Amino acid sequence: MSGPAVPATLAEPAFLDLPDGRRMRYRLDAPCAGGTAADVVLMLHGIGCSLEDFDDQHALLRQRYRCLSVDLAGFGRSDRPAEPMSLVALARSALDVLDALGLTAPVHVVGNSLGGAVAMQLAAQAPERVRDLVLLDPAGFGRTVTWALRVLAVRPLGRRLLVPSLEATRRAQRGIFADPALVTEERVRRAHELSLRPHGTEVMVETADALGTFWGVRPGWRRRLVRALARTDLPVLVVWGERDRILPATHVRAVRRSLPRAQVHVLAGTGHMPQVERPERVAELAQRFWEGCAP
Repeated sequence: MSGPAVPATLAEPAFLDLPDGRRMRYRLDAPCAGGTAADVVLMLHGIGCSLEDFDDQHALLRQRYRCLSVDLAGFGRSDRPAEPMSLVALARSALDVLDALGLTAPVHVVGNSLGGAVAMQLAAQAPERVRDLVLLDPAGFGRTVTWALRVLAVRPLGRRLLVPSLEATRRAQRGIFADPALVTEERVRRAHELSLRPHGTEVMVETADALGTFWGVRPGWRRRLVRALARTDLPVLVVWGERDRILPATHVRAVRRSLPRAQVHVLAGTGHMPQVERPERVAELAQRFWEGCAP
């Protein structure tokens, strides 16, 4: 499934200059109905990716919502944080974007992979800014992760593995999707361009080392974060691709144990990015969830 064509009216990405001098790249679409009073949906991508991973969701959700996607600090074309890479730094940068745009009311937060962990961290740091969470194949619920990310956590090996090449980028993209048709030359080209950024390798290695080891995702931050999220009592929807080769769908068992009130959906024949592979289904589940959470 290739997803809907992105309409020509989708807002162009823009840059924000933050008070500390950093630049953050974002896309903000005003809804076709509802104007500036409509609910805001903040969308956060995964490691090594960019806001374009949510273009289909902008196209599908902008009828009713103000859709805001962000290049996480250090990824895409956003500047890296001044401090070492961490979930706290990434969540703080996302909050900085909301503040700079004047979006101070609570928002719906959607996060994929690393972006899911950032979404949880944002909710733990500033629960008053979050209405609810939609987590798409999120990091944080299990130790098992693809070998490629485990190797990145060993810094000398990670730097060697991340020497940019089109073929390496193509292999990485093939690991993300269950449907090989989604590994288009356009997607490979965009991912390869991002890998050429001057700080790209260090950001990837630093993030992988902060969150994992050669043996898998570090348990300490996972347990602390999930406990902190549970204490917020925020509504949570989790969607997982059954054929995820990055973070396996078996992690949903931990979701059900630690967040028993969360809604959980496993999508058959779907890989690590359900918002790209099953865009209509993800948008449908998200809207139904938000409508059910409405006061």
